[in-house]
Amino acid sequence: MNTEQLYKIFREESSGVSTDSRTVAKGQIFFALWGQNYNGNKYASEALDKGAAYAVIDDPVYETEKTILVDDCLMELQALAALHRKTLKASVLAITGTNGKTTTKELIAAIMSRKLKVHYTKGNLNNEIGLPLTILSATEDTEMMILEMGTNHLGEIRTLCNIARPDYGIITNVGTAHLEGFGSFEGVLRAKSELYEFLRKVNGIAIYDDKNPYLTEKIYKIVNRAVPYSDPTGVGLEVEPLPSELNLAVSVKYQHRTYHIQTCLFGSYNLENIKAAIATGLFLGVDMEDITDAIGKYQPGNNRSQVKTTPNNTLVCDSYNANPTSMMLAINSFSELKAGKKVIILGDMLELGDKSLDEHAKIIDVLKSIKADKIFLVGGIFHKASDGAFKTFTDIGKLRDYLKNDPVKSSFVLIKGSRGMTLEKIYDLL
Repeated sequence: MNTEQLYKIFREESSGVSTDSRTVAKGQIFFALWGQNYNGNKYASEALDKGAAYAVIDDPVYETEKTILVDDCLMELQALAALHRKTLKASVLAITGTNGKTTTKELIAAIMSRKLKVHYTKGNLNNEIGLPLTILSATEDTEMMILEMGTNHLGEIRTLCNIARPDYGIITNVGTAHLEGFGSFEGVLRAKSELYEFLRKVNGIAIYDDKNPYLTEKIYKIVNRAVPYSDPTGVGLEVEPLPSELNLAVSVKYQHRTYHIQTCLFGSYNLENIKAAIATGLFLGVDMEDITDAIGKYQPGNNRSQVKTTPNNTLVCDSYNANPTSMMLAINSFSELKAGKKVIILGDMLELGDKSLDEHAKIIDVLKSIKADKIFLVGGIFHKASDGAFKTFTDIGKLRDYLKNDPVKSSFVLIKGSRGMTLEKIYDLL
């Protein structure tokens, strides 16, 4: 069966697509993807038993009455998404970057929803599987798709762009992350710039941070059409931080008026994300009053720059992900916080390859200059890199045991680490 035939079934006979036989819904088309340790074809019959309309497989051994045999399930899923994107009349904004892409995406979605019917990436569905699923869940009345693009190796952004075909693009920043896959900062910059290269090919528009020298250089070398954060409409835009006790507050100057926004986001490092969101909203025709209102009402979730107040402490929950750049930014913002007792809990930064020990040692050196009542480091890499200056725990279970016997109270607590460290498992003890 070719992609056009499958797309006809998708539009006329299904209620959507799924790649998980455990959660597949009645009427969906199940795609039997392969993983490192599993063959999705084995679960096709289970998906059909649960009510899937069809199961797309790439192993003829598992053919039954309601299976659709293709050469490669992942490539077919991507081709189906690419066809759906072409069929929809929606414009597409793609967002990538080392840090801030999720927050930027959600802020822009909140802003653009004031004007258009918006569909955007939920959770972490931003890779070669998640992005097609996001596109395929867009309805016919969608006017704009805002798609997050994650990457851990060269060529991935190019692949995602060929599926999503963005009209607009933002690279939030470039830092040290996924060095295991990229090898160096230059490798990260080259990978992210694949978005700019696609925009040049389709004469799309890059919205960019003109205060970032690396991105500005790439813009001038690669992109035909570009919109700077500081001048999105031909009128200067200034966004500056304001004094604030905990969450970020900003001053926005535009068209001889000044607006103040009190956000629910922790950390001055979110200033660039807010600049990106405001510039994008203005460029795409949203009124400033709607923009400032949307940003002020945005509530972060999923442990990203999120402040939680418990009966015992005030927590800065930023444990969804971490890399050397974001870790340093979080520590610096937390160190500027005027508070009583401060506690820092950091987990290992993963996927840094042979640079891992050095990068963790750099974080430890910075911590030595920070004023905090307690500093806890979690994970085998921090344990190896530590010189005994701070208390270390090889895993989250050992930290849990420690906190049960020696609880943290009446403190401001920063919690930051890679997703794989599962630092959220200590929230209930704080």
